[in-house]
Amino acid sequence: MATVLPILFLLAIVAALMTCAALFTPKGPNQVVIRTGIMLSLAACYLMWMVTYLAQLHPLLRALRGYLRLAHQLTRQ
Repeated sequence: MATVLPILFLLAIVAALMTCAALFTPKGPNQVVIRTGIMLSLAACYLMWMVTYLAQLHPLLRALRGYLRLAHQLTRQ
């Protein structure tokens, strides 16, 4: 359960930033383009962070530490 808290915490922050981007974008002919660009960049940054965070928590491949430790011991002698 503790691994879910940072994901939800940052999701709340990103949602708040998206709301601010939607509410405080200056009026003009390009308002929709600016708002969409800001919201898409926030969503992409959040997704990249979340994938990286989860990949570090649950790696697909197991580390080969035994082999590295053996090589280190052989070079040390």
